[in-house]
Amino acid sequence: MSTESNALGTDLEPCSTDPETGYLRDGCCHHVESDRGRHEICAVMTEEFLEYSRARGNDLLTPRPEFDFPGLTPGDRWCVCLGRWVEAEADGVAPPVVLEATAEAVLEEIPFSTLLDHEYEDADGA
Repeated sequence: MSTESNALGTDLEPCSTDPETGYLRDGCCHHVESDRGRHEICAVMTEEFLEYSRARGNDLLTPRPEFDFPGLTPGDRWCVCLGRWVEAEADGVAPPVVLEATAEAVLEEIPFSTLLDHEYEDADGA
């Protein structure tokens, strides 16, 4: 099996294992043909984005134990749907993106320069 690439063209890195994210719940934002929501963007949650998403019918704040979903808080990393991120970006509330953990396939829909404009930088400036 070949290794999947990220938006930088290098090996796709895990987004989050605590909470465990991804369409396959393996911590990675893979491009999976059967994933109609395209959970391929590794984003760092912000209060603004979490409220925006809840207002549009996708409550990521509330724990849902029946789905093994702990609920998210600002600072958590999560594989978000491509369409929701694009919508949030157009409305000025897109969360920062971890390029190393974002599937290369998103470049079919989002220009690299747009992702770069939203690149996550941790406290160390990395």
